[in-house]
Amino acid sequence: MKAILIDDEQLALNYLEHQLVHIADVEIIGKFTDPMVGKRAIEKNEIDIVFLDIQIPKLNGIELAEQLLEMKPQLQIVFVTAYERYAIKAFELNALDYVLKPVGKQRLQTTMKRIQSRLEDHAALSLQKSEKLHMSLFQQVTIVDGGQEIPLRWRTAKVQQLFLYLVQHRGTAVNKTTIIELLWPELEPEKAYHQLYTAIYHIRKTLAPFEKYFRIANISEGYLLKLEHIILDVDQFEQFFRSDAVLSAETIGEYEQAVALCKGDYLQEHNYVWAESERQRLQLQWVQTALKMVDWYYANEERDKAITLCLDICQRYPLEEEAYFYLMKIFADMGRHTSVHGQYEQLKNVLQTELQEHPNPAITEWYQRWQQKNKE
Repeated sequence: MKAILIDDEQLALNYLEHQLVHIADVEIIGKFTDPMVGKRAIEKNEIDIVFLDIQIPKLNGIELAEQLLEMKPQLQIVFVTAYERYAIKAFELNALDYVLKPVGKQRLQTTMKRIQSRLEDHAALSLQKSEKLHMSLFQQVTIVDGGQEIPLRWRTAKVQQLFLYLVQHRGTAVNKTTIIELLWPELEPEKAYHQLYTAIYHIRKTLAPFEKYFRIANISEGYLLKLEHIILDVDQFEQFFRSDAVLSAETIGEYEQAVALCKGDYLQEHNYVWAESERQRLQLQWVQTALKMVDWYYANEERDKAITLCLDICQRYPLEEEAYFYLMKIFADMGRHTSVHGQYEQLKNVLQTELQEHPNPAITEWYQRWQQKNKE
């Protein structure tokens, strides 16, 4: 294991190094009295563990740990200090250990066993992952590995929201200021940035076993989330929609698979204001695709499928007039007069209740002509 030591007292660094060299599998890459120099060394090298004093000049050890974990969530932090009062804050950051000075050899051996255990657990989790993960954003947010759903346990609702916001903007850099204005607009800048760094750390920590699939990079003044080896239902649906495949007997199965991807609305369980425009855009794409299929079913006399899909559209989006109109025409062809009346009345009532409007004049004219014809 590769380690870096940071303490503003040279004697303390030397003593800690002396203790560590007697422990197997520990390679000390560097020791620093200047936290900023130590930070740069950690950024440039593959480091497993950082032994960090808390009361150091220029940058408090807790703050430095936040920044380091934001960049490298797999980094193991061990605070080495003469003061007990920082222990709670340290463990809020999920520090591996909190060791009081002077550091004894036996105490360090206990710490190294904890590190080894963590690294082995992480390696085991990584080995269990499939070549590709399936991720759903329609209806419920789920991640499936080899047919088994993987629960992601988020530290707070804000951490989960930030993760989903980054997923929505996958492949695009998101500015830190934008995130803060969205999630912590009421906080002073210093506190807001603290919340942001902590949230990014917790996201990276939660996703650590899946680092092959989710990569969060620090880009200039923001973050960039890349999804790799992930089959995302939203991307699958959009790719099919944009292909504008000709609807035929040969492709209707592909259309049915695409529509079935949308089990519900985008991020349906989460009432995020920032997700609403994306939700509406995907709703429109789904409705357009579904109505195109209904038209094909109707033209090819596959009435049962047309009815089932129209009812699904009406249930999801009760203001979609065209679906009611198709049902009225299909029921008219089948001689189901009561059902025709029922669909028109249902459409009229929902439009009046929700929008205080009447059905499209073309639908009303068709309905009146149909009524007149069936009276004769």
